[in-house]
Amino acid sequence: MRDFLPCRSVLLAVLVSSAVLASDSHEKIVIRNEMISDHPGISTSSVYVSGQIATVLRFEKGVDPTQTKLLGWEGRFEPLVVGSKVVVIVPIRDLNRDEAVPLLVTLVDGTEIPFIVKPQSLEKWGWTDHQVNVFKDREGYNAVLSSLNDSLKRERELREENERLKQEETSVDHALATLLAKGQEKKTPFHSDKVAFLKDSDMDIVVETFSGPGKAAVVVRLKNIFSDEPWRFRDARLIADLHSSNSLPFALRMDRAEIVPGQSGTIAVVMDQSAFESKEGLRDLALEIFRQDGLRQVVVNVDHRLVRK
Repeated sequence: MRDFLPCRSVLLAVLVSSAVLASDSHEKIVIRNEMISDHPGISTSSVYVSGQIATVLRFEKGVDPTQTKLLGWEGRFEPLVVGSKVVVIVPIRDLNRDEAVPLLVTLVDGTEIPFIVKPQSLEKWGWTDHQVNVFKDREGYNAVLSSLNDSLKRERELREENERLKQEETSVDHALATLLAKGQEKKTPFHSDKVAFLKDSDMDIVVETFSGPGKAAVVVRLKNIFSDEPWRFRDARLIADLHSSNSLPFALRMDRAEIVPGQSGTIAVVMDQSAFESKEGLRDLALEIFRQDGLRQVVVNVDHRLVRK
């Protein structure tokens, strides 16, 4: 029989909708290249910023500081720093999701280049622009070289992703996580340990922990009940310290990465005993689940005693 945690115990084991931002390697601060389009329907480029982080725009020609303006910056940005071929943007705080601030950069030859300054991108893993190299002459040496470097980078990332997928295909832990995500725990060596029922303003959440030989597992079931927007998965971390930014290895599977209103989804995570090991012996861990906007949806304390010999 499943052991249903009383409410007070649940609060000690599981936190919901914590206002903690993801801060691991997936929260990208990137250097990228931006080719200015001559198409009349594409008049502005986007720049993604985060609070207290400097974003540098670098141009092929010098910038006119007297004609370069960030509109409505007071209270939201430090004064623009303009010098030589660069413009530096420093937000005082994170922008709200619906904030978009116009920026007009004027080069010394009179060329005007408009931008829209936005909060950190929510595409896939999201990113903050650390430096944007802006090119208008697509045939110029620097633009061609940058495009080549971008292509080589994408090729390297694809190779790494393919290698990761190949490893997951032969991974026992990923196979077990797939079965758990499909609700087929009877086909696994895991035994249900505890179940917690939780609720926040937008989600009904069920967290179930599993005990296994040499392994432990957590299954998180989410139902989008009130939100008028889809819930999207961003990332997960397995850590020994809530202040740590380094994630320990684990296997994760989900039946859907996006949960529309009224729909349910399942995330299953399998952890090998090696993740629990430390110099002092086995230790407890914490599993964090982040939604697309970077906020932590759930954190589950994973007891090392779930790992059976």
